Amino acid sequence: MDSIIFDIDGTLWDSTELVAEAWNRAILEKTDLRTMIRPSRLRELFGKPMEEIFTSLFPGLSPEKYQQVMEICYQAEEDALKEEGGILYPGVAETLPALSRKHPLYIVSNCQKGYIEAFLRNSGLGSCFSGWLCYGDTKKSKGHTLLALMKQYDLRSPIYVGDTMGDALACYEARIPFVWVSYGFGDLDESCYARKVQKFSELLEA
Repeated sequence: MDSIIFDIDGTLWDSTELVAEAWNRAILEKTDLRTMIRPSRLRELFGKPMEEIFTSLFPGLSPEKYQQVMEICYQAEEDALKEEGGILYPGVAETLPALSRKHPLYIVSNCQKGYIEAFLRNSGLGSCFSGWLCYGDTKKSKGHTLLALMKQYDLRSPIYVGDTMGDALACYEARIPFVWVSYGFGDLDESCYARKVQKFSELLEA
């Protein structure tokens, strides 16, 4: 193992309460829609590309309306993340610095551009990471984004730490081991991961 790559949502922090509040406020104030988004619904969808999330939340919209709503929600989310961040899972703030002294750390997420930077800024953990890449950069599958990051930083044998079936499939595509954090948003069968951790701090022992 020459490096560790992390997912964000459901792995390092939970921002669903903050994002749901920001999106709901923006939808009510700036659109004629009356859809209310629950944090629990976002937990089911986070980890997918943003376009898939919005298609699931707002089915049947015209392409123009869909784009309008997505841009409004993106801006509201960005403004909210400037003020505060998600909730770090127990052990993340203490464990990441310790891990970074042993291995280079990276992030790959299916988020839009700017989200990873917001996480690094709000968490105060930016100095722990050597690089990152997201769906907003590649516009391709998470497996492809993993491969692109590996090529960019010349990573030969990384592992990926995440929480959903989408993460497991991305690792299968990239041909790298998947470590599942069972406290996150997904519920996986043991055949889907190389190792399971129930607390983030267990990564130090693993």
